[in-house]
Amino acid sequence: MIADEKRLDSLVEQFFRESFSTDNPVITEAIKRLLAAGGKRLRPRITLLAAATCGGQPLDHLQLGAYMELIHVATLIHDDVVDRADMRRGVNATAIDYGNRISVLAGDYLFAWIFKNVTANYPPPVPHILSATLADICDGEVLQLRALGKLDVGTNAYLEVARKKTASLFVASAQCGAIMGGGGPEAIDALRVFGDCYGIAFQMNDDLLDVTADQQTLGKPVGNDLAERKMTIPLILALRDGDAAFRELVARCYDGGDDGAIPAILEGIARHGGLSGTRREIAQFVGRAKTALARLGASGAKAELERLADALIDDEEIPRS
Repeated sequence: MIADEKRLDSLVEQFFRESFSTDNPVITEAIKRLLAAGGKRLRPRITLLAAATCGGQPLDHLQLGAYMELIHVATLIHDDVVDRADMRRGVNATAIDYGNRISVLAGDYLFAWIFKNVTANYPPPVPHILSATLADICDGEVLQLRALGKLDVGTNAYLEVARKKTASLFVASAQCGAIMGGGGPEAIDALRVFGDCYGIAFQMNDDLLDVTADQQTLGKPVGNDLAERKMTIPLILALRDGDAAFRELVARCYDGGDDGAIPAILEGIARHGGLSGTRREIAQFVGRAKTALARLGASGAKAELERLADALIDDEEIPRS
């Protein structure tokens, strides 16, 4: 698997270029445009690696991996409408070029197109897992919206959002890959747990990047989560351990929408332990992800999954969304 990783990645991209199309050329163009903007394709990679750890042939599951990435793309299109984002992956958000109405319909159509194909071509429980995942993603988005600007949001509420909105698709990618790869109950459960812990660590890392990376690296404005009044893990931890002055600063910004306070909030997050605390949380979830993998036999695919997890705490190689 490791020797063929680049070839498999290129075949996933080939599927997007040559096999993905819809009956509506505008929708197809909008979706292909976002696909062409890049991305690490982590979800299909995890699907293929999970299949390989269970003895399956990754080449047999390229289409399933592609569906996982397309579900992710559909959620990004909807997220950018909900968040009123201008950029995604360094290019205009879909809504900027096509408008909100076409963007929403494109995301809806993509979900329907995926599930039409999945239900026609995959046995239970794969369609059920993916439908439950979509419900979790939408639920997590609603929970996040309801938490906007609420400074009393704690780590438990944050984890519920992260688990549903982000980790659930990593869980589905790993679990469905294991099922289709022929894995037994123990292996499927181990990969399910891996996906959950990896996904939470991934979301925490995404939150960390929002307050530490530059715009070119992120492909969107730095501090964007703060501008949208989101309760991310670095902010939650800084509020927990910070002083009253910092809390008042955040409250004024979040209550009044004063984006001019964001640089001071970024400095306060670092000063009050939000960055170091987030890194510790990420390391803990990465450790749990690797512990789950320890239940599996040694293989090149398992080693690659471990490498992906370690990359979340490696400043030199951090996967992007």
